[in-house]
Amino acid sequence: MGVIMISLSVAVLLALLAISLPVGVVLVILGISLGELYSFFPLLPASGEILWSSSTEFVLVAVPMFILMGEILLRSGVAAGMYQSLDSWVNRVPGGLIHTNIAACSLFSATSGSSVATAATIGTVAIPNMKELGYDRRLYLGSIAAGGTLGILIPPSINLILFGVLAEVSITRLYLASLLPGICLAASFSIAVLIFCLLKPSLGGKVRSYTWRDRIASLKNLIAPMGLFTIVVGSIYAGYATPTEAAALGVIAALSIAILKGEFSLLDFYSALEGAMRTTAMVMLIVTSAFFLNFVMVSIGLTGKITDFMKGLNFSPIAVIFIIIIVYLVLGCFMETLSLMIATTPIVAPIVAALGFDLVWFGVLFMILIEAALITPPIGVNLFVVQSVRDRSDLGPMRDVMIGVTPFLFMMLIMIGVLVAFPSLALWLPNMVMQ
Repeated sequence: MGVIMISLSVAVLLALLAISLPVGVVLVILGISLGELYSFFPLLPASGEILWSSSTEFVLVAVPMFILMGEILLRSGVAAGMYQSLDSWVNRVPGGLIHTNIAACSLFSATSGSSVATAATIGTVAIPNMKELGYDRRLYLGSIAAGGTLGILIPPSINLILFGVLAEVSITRLYLASLLPGICLAASFSIAVLIFCLLKPSLGGKVRSYTWRDRIASLKNLIAPMGLFTIVVGSIYAGYATPTEAAALGVIAALSIAILKGEFSLLDFYSALEGAMRTTAMVMLIVTSAFFLNFVMVSIGLTGKITDFMKGLNFSPIAVIFIIIIVYLVLGCFMETLSLMIATTPIVAPIVAALGFDLVWFGVLFMILIEAALITPPIGVNLFVVQSVRDRSDLGPMRDVMIGVTPFLFMMLIMIGVLVAFPSLALWLPNMVMQ
């Protein structure tokens, strides 16, 4: 019975996704179908209460706040000044602006919380320099697409909030756990670039000259993003604010920065609000649908049956983790990342917990798998984002971006292996801070 129920659920889920129905609709249809087939009492009448209670979760208020913060930063011109400042400090390293792309993506993602916004913003600023300075377009574009994914992992990540809500894990612990792996992953990207450019210097393009006076003067452009990161993430780490309160502080700080720069009009503010509302509506539709499906699965006992089924296979816990990793790497090629995360977390999280693994550690591992999905053809969103912001006068084929992300995807796989082998890389900081 359990095997039939699991097989039917997977088949219906894949079939509905295959006909390109919106994932929120898919989750609702699957929930209703399972409830009608396997529940001894009607579950649909409870849907109103489930949808209302899930959408009023206090921590979820942080989602539209962080989205709005990213939208304000996107339209305020913060990224351009930040990019120029970072360029003046790292351009002498073999690879030059490619390292700047990675550093800028890391810093911007730490303030915007969005991978797509990071890739689009940094791409718009960085790509015009690619042809002018003679960089290898594949490696250059790949660094932007891969660097943009860091927005998922480096706090304040919207995806970490959603995972924490769905898996019932502390958001603060997730933020603490993701910081060190995020820094290590960004550093590994730069190491990969350094190796390539040392082996073939022509990949690195021309080096622009900056005086020490220029470098020191440019530091003022880093004050805003670093200050914003300190306000948002620092207030959470120090225990002064919850993630939701920190998100509200971040919006106020971002808006203040934008106004002080003098390049943020009332129309820009309206556009930021509109963009935030659109994105929030999409996210919350999927989230509330996932809550309803989770309610149905628990009510009919499907979650327990899946856990029992995995235990019955007599695989070791670590073997199950590697199976989950492989499944996500494959699914990431064909599913949009947010949908993939929200649709599967209620199913996978109980399995991981039942096997004895820390869900905080798995949350960090999960984010890197989602990052990989963002740059994996044919559905990798960041690939299309970077291609869309390329200079029309020098618009090359999509395969430039796809080939360019290969070394960075390889570094992600290495980081996944390191996290599996050394869980303390993720758990050391939260265990030390939150004893």
